[in-house]
Amino acid sequence: MTLKTWREYGSEWLDTLVVAISVAMAFRAYFFEPFNIPTGSMQPTLYGNHSERCEEAGVFQTTPLKWFNWLLTGRDYKEFKAPFSGNIVFHDGRNGRFDFAISSPTGAGLGGQVSLPTDALRSLDLGEAYAGRELWVRPTGDRRYAVLCVKGPNGEEPVRVPAGHVIWRGYDTTGDFIFVNRWAWNFRSPARGDVMVFSTTGITALDQGTHYIKRLTALPGETIEIKKPDVFIDGVKLDPIKPMAGARGESTPEPNPGGMHGPVTLKAGEYFACGDNSDNSSDSRYWGPVPEGNLKGVGSIVFWPIINPRWGVIK
Repeated sequence: MTLKTWREYGSEWLDTLVVAISVAMAFRAYFFEPFNIPTGSMQPTLYGNHSERCEEAGVFQTTPLKWFNWLLTGRDYKEFKAPFSGNIVFHDGRNGRFDFAISSPTGAGLGGQVSLPTDALRSLDLGEAYAGRELWVRPTGDRRYAVLCVKGPNGEEPVRVPAGHVIWRGYDTTGDFIFVNRWAWNFRSPARGDVMVFSTTGITALDQGTHYIKRLTALPGETIEIKKPDVFIDGVKLDPIKPMAGARGESTPEPNPGGMHGPVTLKAGEYFACGDNSDNSSDSRYWGPVPEGNLKGVGSIVFWPIINPRWGVIK
């Protein structure tokens, strides 16, 4: 029996590792691909990044329990506190999140930076001076950031907070992670009711080079018309595909008219997409149908967070 040297064993392990990685990449490319839900447009079917304001962290937010809690639930307790007096600035990450910070009055830079879900913008504590006043956004010289303002008698007034003021604290929960079935449509055509993932490339009203997830509502050649709260396909009232809901699962009508005015007839190779969270969804009612070439696959399984009422097969 010939004994192998450590170099030969190392070479074999390297070959095995390369093959395993190649198989995994091929599996990802042609069968199932992971995808993170960024926003709440598909609630209550799927949840994007969302927040829950809470003044005190629970027992599971102490180290090391907080790491295990995050691995299981995707929840993380965060605090946005002003390190010095200044204006609130933020950047829209266009992924269901805003990056918040406090701008230094001396121009020294930004402090207290934190990433929060978009819905946290509705629950910021700006202090009594700004309570109940309409928020406004003003661009800055730095295109990455905008200044949070309120409308006042003399126009826009930047929101200024004192050092130490707690602007927001609570739970930041990551959006659902799903597997997208990329091969299902090789064996059947896209069907009404599919939760479809598609590329935005070529859809001019959308950010290019990203992906959206919506409910397939109308097929090529069909005429869709929405008369709130009903959907009609070729003049026939459609049975609800999925009960639509608002930001926290409360009942809302089957989809609102949005940007649609009158019936829309789809051409060959066009699909009409709607969000389950009808009143809070940017979809085909606003930017038109999805070309067939943009379709990537069917949302199939929620696999993380593990402790999640939506875990499992997507319906």
